[in-house]
Amino acid sequence: MNKDLKKLIFKSIGLAMGVATLVLNIIKTLESKSAITLLSIGLICLAISELENRKES
Repeated sequence: MNKDLKKLIFKSIGLAMGVATLVLNIIKTLESKSAITLLSIGLICLAISELENRKES
């Protein structure tokens, strides 16, 4: 897979998880445990993207 595409996918997932958590929290349909899980997935994806970025440099 193209490295730029992989970075884009991981960063998009991280952004989507953050936005989803915010929206679900605003409409008050999100439990704390679910919010932590969503934010953790997003953070992991962003970390993978950064690690791959540093690996190339």
